[in-house]
Amino acid sequence: MQRLKTRAQFQAVLAGATVARTAHFALHRCALAAPGGTESLFSADDVWLGAMVPKRWARRAVTRNAIKRQIYTVSAAVVESLPRAAHVVRLRAAFDRQKFVSASSDALKAAVRAELQQLLERAATARA
Repeated sequence: MQRLKTRAQFQAVLAGATVARTAHFALHRCALAAPGGTESLFSADDVWLGAMVPKRWARRAVTRNAIKRQIYTVSAAVVESLPRAAHVVRLRAAFDRQKFVSASSDALKAAVRAELQQLLERAATARA
């Protein structure tokens, strides 16, 4: 699994289709050899993955980093079920601060992990 690094890579994937959604996350996908010339952005024919966790939805850096770690860990476990394409997992809503008081609690990590597994299962069944 390769990681997205450049702004152009993220923009190309976000311009692609939204494959799956959950309450807090969205998964975007872009083919590696799309007509828009994205083949030069993705050098290897592999599964590419990026994570977007905006400050708008996760104020503290500790929380953003914990969510990104969960995204990469859960995705690495199910990389075989993902097609060879570029993917971006985007946080699209905040987790309830009343329920998850700590910025990086085990409860928050478990909730994020469960929702990411659900998101990636939906993406595997909706092979677009």
